[in-house]
Amino acid sequence: MAGTEEFRADWAQQDFYAVLGVKKDAAAGDIKKAYRKLAKDNHPDSHPGDTAKHDTFKKVAEAYDVVGDPEKRAKYDEMRRLYGSGGFGGARGGGGFGGGGGGAGGGFNLDDLLRDRGGAGGGAGGGIGDMFGDLFGGGGARRQQARRPRKGADAETSATIAFTDAIDGVTISLRLTSDAACPACSGTGGKPGTRPHICATCEGAGYVTASMGGAFSMNETCPACAGRQLIYDEACPTCHGSGRGSSARTIQARIPAGVKDGQRIRLRGKGGAGEDGGPAGDLYVSVKVTPHRLFARKDDNLTIDVPVGFDELALGAEIKVPTLGGAPVTLRIPAGTPNGRGFRVRGKGAPRSDGTRGDLLVTVEVQVPAVLDEAARSAIEAYREAAAAKPLRAGLFEET
Repeated sequence: MAGTEEFRADWAQQDFYAVLGVKKDAAAGDIKKAYRKLAKDNHPDSHPGDTAKHDTFKKVAEAYDVVGDPEKRAKYDEMRRLYGSGGFGGARGGGGFGGGGGGAGGGFNLDDLLRDRGGAGGGAGGGIGDMFGDLFGGGGARRQQARRPRKGADAETSATIAFTDAIDGVTISLRLTSDAACPACSGTGGKPGTRPHICATCEGAGYVTASMGGAFSMNETCPACAGRQLIYDEACPTCHGSGRGSSARTIQARIPAGVKDGQRIRLRGKGGAGEDGGPAGDLYVSVKVTPHRLFARKDDNLTIDVPVGFDELALGAEIKVPTLGGAPVTLRIPAGTPNGRGFRVRGKGAPRSDGTRGDLLVTVEVQVPAVLDEAARSAIEAYREAAAAKPLRAGLFEET
């Protein structure tokens, strides 16, 4: 019997209580509490790409499916007791069940027990197969399993936005082409108008059991039906049996305020459609920010270079400095300020996630006029004569 043989190899030798971290006599409430904690700590949605966590989640779910159900738990405990004590699966010449009898010995192994649902000698008893058949798919064929909901595929796209939109936030339209159910066959993979039948390879289970050697086996997606459990004799001519197609759609995406150039934004539920009632995947948007004519960005601060005259730095001045999207601010420059000095205007930078804003960093740069009128030239020549007594580069030639 296929279902019970799978149990012998894959379940009877596992300690589901150890998987859940509880004692064998643990109360149902404690088992449930342990399962919920482990499921939360190892859920695939919380650990994308972590295969170890995914495997642990599957093992925990499998364990709770048995010991979390009172009826299944009782049968599992009995099977474990018999298996562990050598009550079956022992040497063919030894004791075990039906140890009497004649010939070379009356023992028999677990395979014989699980295959023989009618009992020895054609008796009326149902044997061990009847005892555990309803738990592991009796009746000589695998029970068709309900297909599990599957999350849709994640999607990626990119968007280019203006510098001011990156600072203030913006809603943009995105045109997406993504994987979807084939419109011709509605995702079944079969030719429209034809009817499916249960897959003969997996008997409607959606998976097959591959031997790992010895008493171990592993479930794999059925290669014949690709896990769909059903087979169509004629494939859909549009998708050639894959059940998948492509769809184009336009969505509205909100880009948050303060996004940086090259940042990747995650939009939940905006990816590919789920299967069998599963949730949609996520959409990841890579944001490209176009440069601004005046402003640049450094972390959460905005930067700007402001041209000033030599006289403003030498004598001191008050100048107007623009801000992004707001009124100009007045910046006081002390007398004797060196060229390239930076000033900080607080609260005029990019927004932060906590609601505060960075600062505006202002750098003053002396601008040399390309053309001088007579009055300006005369004034500069007079300054040169006045400053000649203190040459700027005299210290460069002093011996050290």
